[in-house]
Amino acid sequence: MADFKAIQQLDLNLLKVFESLYVEQNMTRTAETLHITPSAVSHAVKRLRACLQDPLFQRSQNRMLPTPACQRMAPLIIDNLTRLRQILQQWGEFEAESSQHHFRIGMHDALEASILPALAKQLSQRAPNTTFSSIKVERQHLVRDLTAGHIDMAFDVALPMRSPVLHEKLMDDAFCVLLNRHNPLVQKLDKSCYFEASHISVSHRPSGPAVEDMLLQEQGLARKIAIRCQNYYAAKAIVQDSDNLLTLPGSLAARLLETDLTIVPLPFDLPALATHLYWHQNTELDGALLWLRKVLRKLFEDQLS
Repeated sequence: MADFKAIQQLDLNLLKVFESLYVEQNMTRTAETLHITPSAVSHAVKRLRACLQDPLFQRSQNRMLPTPACQRMAPLIIDNLTRLRQILQQWGEFEAESSQHHFRIGMHDALEASILPALAKQLSQRAPNTTFSSIKVERQHLVRDLTAGHIDMAFDVALPMRSPVLHEKLMDDAFCVLLNRHNPLVQKLDKSCYFEASHISVSHRPSGPAVEDMLLQEQGLARKIAIRCQNYYAAKAIVQDSDNLLTLPGSLAARLLETDLTIVPLPFDLPALATHLYWHQNTELDGALLWLRKVLRKLFEDQLS
C-alpha cells in the first residue's frame, strides 16, 4: 500500500525524474536529460519507491524497465503532468511586440538557407526583441532533445514518430539535378545518362546512403558516387568546376543557383522529400511557441505559393 501521508508531502520534482526515467529507461540518459547527476536520479527513485511502496523500475541489462504497477500508472501520471504544464503555459499572453523570448530551433544546416533569412525578417518586423538559435540535432536524439527542452521545435524529414512528440508536414520538395551549365548532359539528361554519370553525395554521416540514395534503393537503383562531402555549398563549388551531378531538393537548388549552374528536372520519378515540423506535446499550448509555429507555417505556405 502507498504511504498516503508521504504522498501528501511528495516533492513534485520527483515526478519529473519518474517521467524521464519511464521514457528513457536508462539512469544515465535521464540524468543527462534533466541536467542532474545519476546519483540524484537514483536518490529520487528511492524516495518514490518508499512513498509508493513499489520498486517502480527493475534493472534488465542496461535498461530500467517499469514494473506492472508502474506500467499501469505511468501514462496517467505523465498525462496529468502534461496537462499541468499546458495550463501553466497559458499563464499570461505572449506579446510578440514586447517579448524578449529566445527560440531554439533544431534543423539540418541544409535547411538554414531556406528558412533562416525569412524567419529573421519576420521576427525583426513582428517580434523585434526576440532572438533565436539554429541548433544541429542528431536524428536519433530528436525525441530526447525535445523532451528535455534543449530545443523548442525541429525541422526534419518524415520520421516514424508518436506521442509525446507531435508533428505536421510543411511541404513536399521534389528532387532535381544541379549541374554545370557547360555540362553536355544539360540538353540530354535522361535516365540512362543519369546513372552513367558521376555524382556528388552530401551527408553528415561518415558512411551509408544519403536520403536520395535510400529512395533509389527502394526502386532497385544505384548511382555512382564519385565524391562524398558534408554540405551542399562545398558540393556546389565542385559542380561548378566539374561534370559531376548534384541531386538535391528543388528549394535548396534554387538557393544555390548561380550563373554558371543550371537546374534540370530529375529524369525519372522519385518521391518528393517531405519536411515536417516536430514539437513536444508539453509545449502544445505555450503561447510563444504556438505563435512561432504559426509564423513558420506561413513561411512555408509563402514558399509554395
